[in-house]
Amino acid sequence: MGEESSLQLSTPVEALPGVTSRQAQGLRALGISNLGWLLAHLPLRHERIEAEATIDRLEPESTACARGEVTATRVVRAGRMPRVEAVLHDGTARLDLVWFNQMFVRNAVMPGVRLRVQGKVKQRGPGLQMVNPKYEVLAGEEEPPEHEARMRPVYPATESFKSWAIERVMRTAVPLGLPLIEDHLPEAYRVERGLPSLREAYRMQHTPVDEDEVKASRRRLAYDEFLLLQLGVHLKRAHLRERLRAPKLKWNKGIDAHIRERFPFALTPSQEEVVKEIAKDLSREVPANRLIQGDVGSGKTVVALYAMLMAVASGAQASLMAPTEILAEQHFLSISRMLEGSRVRVELLTGATPPSPEAKAALLERLAAGEIDLLIGTHALLTDRVRFKDLAVAIIDEQHRFGVVQRAGLREKASDEASTPHVLVMTATPIPRTMAITLFGDLDVSSIKGLPPGRQPVTTRVVASTGRATVYEEVSRRLAKGQQAYVVAPAIDGGSQEELPLGGGDAAGEKATVKTIRDVRTVAKELETTYLPGAKVAVLHGQLARATREEVMERFRRREIDVLVATTVIEVGVDVPNATVMVVEQADRFGLAQLHQLRGRVGRGSEASACYLIADPTTEVGHERLAVMEEVSDGFALSEKDLELRGPGEMFGMRQSGLPPFKVADLMKDRQLLLLARRDAAAWVKASPRLGLPEEAMLKRRMLKAYGEHLGLGDVG
Repeated sequence: MGEESSLQLSTPVEALPGVTSRQAQGLRALGISNLGWLLAHLPLRHERIEAEATIDRLEPESTACARGEVTATRVVRAGRMPRVEAVLHDGTARLDLVWFNQMFVRNAVMPGVRLRVQGKVKQRGPGLQMVNPKYEVLAGEEEPPEHEARMRPVYPATESFKSWAIERVMRTAVPLGLPLIEDHLPEAYRVERGLPSLREAYRMQHTPVDEDEVKASRRRLAYDEFLLLQLGVHLKRAHLRERLRAPKLKWNKGIDAHIRERFPFALTPSQEEVVKEIAKDLSREVPANRLIQGDVGSGKTVVALYAMLMAVASGAQASLMAPTEILAEQHFLSISRMLEGSRVRVELLTGATPPSPEAKAALLERLAAGEIDLLIGTHALLTDRVRFKDLAVAIIDEQHRFGVVQRAGLREKASDEASTPHVLVMTATPIPRTMAITLFGDLDVSSIKGLPPGRQPVTTRVVASTGRATVYEEVSRRLAKGQQAYVVAPAIDGGSQEELPLGGGDAAGEKATVKTIRDVRTVAKELETTYLPGAKVAVLHGQLARATREEVMERFRRREIDVLVATTVIEVGVDVPNATVMVVEQADRFGLAQLHQLRGRVGRGSEASACYLIADPTTEVGHERLAVMEEVSDGFALSEKDLELRGPGEMFGMRQSGLPPFKVADLMKDRQLLLLARRDAAAWVKASPRLGLPEEAMLKRRMLKAYGEHLGLGDVG
């Protein structure tokens, strides 16, 4: 009793009653060092396990579980579906097993192997049979028989420390650890939302009675993940808006008219709406923190420039940060063109620009002295040496590639500690609302819908690699009419290869086929020698020097180049109206959002444009994703589909956003739960802006531990 009463969640696993040194070693290999981490090691899923019976007691038409030794096997390839057959004996009787179209089974199910099988029992002649049963190979220290039907947790495990071995440790540890779990949510609060206690939620994960308990426990744990994140987001938001002040920028009809004179076209109604929202934001002392999202080519840069020029009109400075040098260069060129002849001083700062240390030092001196109005650059803007005299507006492009920490870094560039710049972030990858409020919940959201006048719809076709010649015949016809083309390849250099299992990877040991990744140099050579002889072809990628990239792009704009073969460096910011056709090689290697961005490079002139996706997808999801590209042209609808098909982790990457991945919550399945947690968090922070009450101490501590670093909550905590 004394030993158990001295247990803490921090008690090392080797000190837990009943845990052997071998088990402790297995747990530590999984990163589980103490009792708390052990309880937090949640099952991947739960399976219903039937009570085991000897084979002679199995009843036809029942779902049953039995174990025994495999005495014979054979593979039958006759008929439409090949099958693996096996005979199982347990000393009481024989059970025939058959797996249709699952040839990989033959690698595990062999004579002499002990199995536990579960499935529907059928009468077949005088004997019994199970078709496509679930099976487990029993080896070494066997898992004991199941005498009663139950829900069994299946844990993340290793080859040497199986799920059932972890479960055996849990049976001892869970009853010891549960009393130590304290809840950070009040009982009345939980009851109102139909949530079990935290202690009970962990009990139901590790030792559930039925499926309903699994669902109830999962809902509580997922809600906690959402609530802690949203509390952090709303605390940050409240801190920003209530405790920090931004410059109150001037705005009137005269300034508005003066800014618009710089734009090469009239704003669309949607752009007008967003400009109004921005002007309202920047005219207040409350720091703006707004996400501007719009489809490819919807005109976000012009809207951003409007905000930057509001800063200049007030005698202050503005910055624009892009994720790549090429995109920063594109912004610099397009903004410089719009501001040609004005007194606005614009400079570019990247890792490579200015080229000499002396020129860079001179630029930074002018910036600190207020002699530069607009600074455009990359992550280089975040370095300690970059200091503004009066930064009023900071704009971040392609928001999903930067996290909250980068936004905080830009805010620190204000010369006055009591002041902070207005921050606007832009993305041409429209973000589904669920993702937006999860990753960027501290932001107000403005959406630019529709395209500017004159933009042409783009016809998209998916073509197998066997049809490559036909695609380039169409490109050749367009070149003959004086039009231009983009061709995108996934790699810069040749020699990259990836192994693909033949026919989806049958475990029978068939040899994998090697697929060579197509690169820009190889593709350019093919076009010049085979598909488009006589065409003027040039290559563009991120490893070229900035001057070379600029020269190539300028020659392409002047129509001195017919075909530009590039990597995804042309994904955003490149505007050549005469380019009417886009070919993407090995398109199945790109995400939907990326393909949509690439497709947006064409359709910018008066001619009908086309995008050809050359691909040989090897999976059903791969086929489905490319089919979506043919059917859907709206970026917002496409992003929803991408989220549905690939999930948020792959689509944006929680790591990219600066947030740790959820362990339980699922953004696709749990949208309503997320909205509930968001509403609850907003109400909680409104009532208690710093979570400073004694009864909130545990909740705040757990929130800071989970998300404090990622949300930059050091100044809030």
